[in-house]
Amino acid sequence: MIDFCVYFLYRGALALIVALPLRADVFLGRTLGFLAWMALVKYRRLARRNVEIAFGAALNRAEKSKLVRRHFQRLGANLLSGMKLNSLSLEKVAPLVTMEGADEVHRYLRAGRPVVVALGHLGNWELFAQIMPHYFGYARLGTVFQKLGNRRIDEFVRQQRARFGVQLFDRSEGFAEAIRLLRGGGLIGILSDQHAGDHGLWTPFFGRLASTTPLPGLLCKRTGAALFAASLYPAGPGKWRMTFTPAFNQPNDSVQSLTAKTNAVIADEIRRAPEDWFWVHNRWKTPRPNWLLSKYKRGVFVPNESGKSLQPFRILIRASNWLGDSVISIPAVRAIKRGRPDAHVVVLAPEKIAAVWRLVPEVDEVLSLGKMSLPAVRRLLRRQIPFDAGVLFPNSLRSALELWLGGIPRRVGYAGHYRRWLLEQVVLPLERKGPPPHQVEHFLDLARSLGVEAEVGEIALASASPPRSRPGRYGLCPGAEYGPAKRWLPERFAETAAAIGGHWIIFGTEADREVGGKVADLLGEKCSNRVGLTTLEQLIEELQECALLLTNDTGTMHLASLLGVPVVAVFGSTEPRLTGPLGKSVVVRHQVECSPCFLRDCPLDFRCMNAVTVEEVVAVIPSGA
Repeated sequence: MIDFCVYFLYRGALALIVALPLRADVFLGRTLGFLAWMALVKYRRLARRNVEIAFGAALNRAEKSKLVRRHFQRLGANLLSGMKLNSLSLEKVAPLVTMEGADEVHRYLRAGRPVVVALGHLGNWELFAQIMPHYFGYARLGTVFQKLGNRRIDEFVRQQRARFGVQLFDRSEGFAEAIRLLRGGGLIGILSDQHAGDHGLWTPFFGRLASTTPLPGLLCKRTGAALFAASLYPAGPGKWRMTFTPAFNQPNDSVQSLTAKTNAVIADEIRRAPEDWFWVHNRWKTPRPNWLLSKYKRGVFVPNESGKSLQPFRILIRASNWLGDSVISIPAVRAIKRGRPDAHVVVLAPEKIAAVWRLVPEVDEVLSLGKMSLPAVRRLLRRQIPFDAGVLFPNSLRSALELWLGGIPRRVGYAGHYRRWLLEQVVLPLERKGPPPHQVEHFLDLARSLGVEAEVGEIALASASPPRSRPGRYGLCPGAEYGPAKRWLPERFAETAAAIGGHWIIFGTEADREVGGKVADLLGEKCSNRVGLTTLEQLIEELQECALLLTNDTGTMHLASLLGVPVVAVFGSTEPRLTGPLGKSVVVRHQVECSPCFLRDCPLDFRCMNAVTVEEVVAVIPSGA
């Protein structure tokens, strides 16, 4: 019933438009387009975003705004005049259109060779089906179309397009008949400038990756057809000019290269009359959920000459608030960076861990949060070049608010704490059989949900190998920020260090001063106590000079793994299968009946840590480490 009502209104409006003179329709269309520009804020913003992508710094703000306004007016005029022209006979339509550059097309068709014409939604594009029979009526003509949502309107529009003899091919029914027409020496026109969804090839359009139909290239390769592009430009009120480019395919072209060439040619055609293209279409649409592109059937194709000038797809990753979690999430960041060739990864991180992210080569920029309030974070993010998507590693409401206030259009993360309403794309935790996986899988699953293969791989930075360690210099981290239940006994740390020999650097935060001081007092001149005295940058520098780190379950343990420093870790209240080090490491642990308890303080007799002896820790430390 709704479809019928919409169809009834459509036919009623069409009757009024057809009753008016053509010039009156053009004037009315421009007026309605201007009103649409004022009223349709969402589409005005979409058109402005598209113009920004296409022209960037080539136009200033005023020029872009003017272009968008003129586009709405031209679009209204083109739509209404197209409806009017569909009611006229070919004899009345033909004098309104002049032709340029068609000689080469005629030569191919008269020689019996097939022709594929890539078309764009430029000017009065509905006029193509009406005017082509006038100029090329001696050959079989066809066009590929996509069904409209309203069945009655679709049937009516199909009748209008086919009334002068153009054969219509429905995309959903395959292309066997279209191939047969081409092999018989015919011509097919294909609208090639819209988002092609999951079935398209991702290739540059105005320098930015866009899902593009490979159909023109496929038909050319299957039939040996010549590939042209054609456009319809206004040539005054109620007049149009139809132009053809020279054939631009070569025998050695692949389907991918032909698709990229088609995009480049159509972009050049649009630049000649930008206000006439269909800017209110979401041409550079961000897919859902797989906006990382590595799993798409047709994949990504970037021509060599445009690879360096590819516009970035800007991804903001809100990093975890803790050092250990940040290191564990690095494999996910690496996977996201690999997910598309235009990925520009920006990490938003607390100042206390920002230095770690600056070590990661897959990260292009690091934004430091410091102690910013939410309004300050909003100002920080809105000062940046606009982002295309954001990924939340923390589950907190605060982190989701940061990206929401920052205007990030696609916000991705786990539902977290009372924040589902702030997310554009909610990731559901995967249910696995067997024991719980390592926490790294929590972050990798998030990356996988975006459409990329993600594995842990080697955690250590390539730049950290070989390590800059000094012989006989070792690191020792006797504290643990979470609480005493994660700490091995200080005297046993000291006994182990004394048994190994060498010089030990004791690391820790301000909160670890007491336990660090105990170990330092026991070791005396065999150690340097740096607890509470290092910035993160200094900690990184000094860790890299260590041949080994002896530690509890701490963030420094994970940092050492990232730096390629071998780790010996003593675990008590926590579970190494969940949060153990990812790099070269040995974990010493006695699992008792109450472990892992994940408590800050042991309410019993601390048996899990008391059971770990100096001898067994010394035994796992490599000789000469």
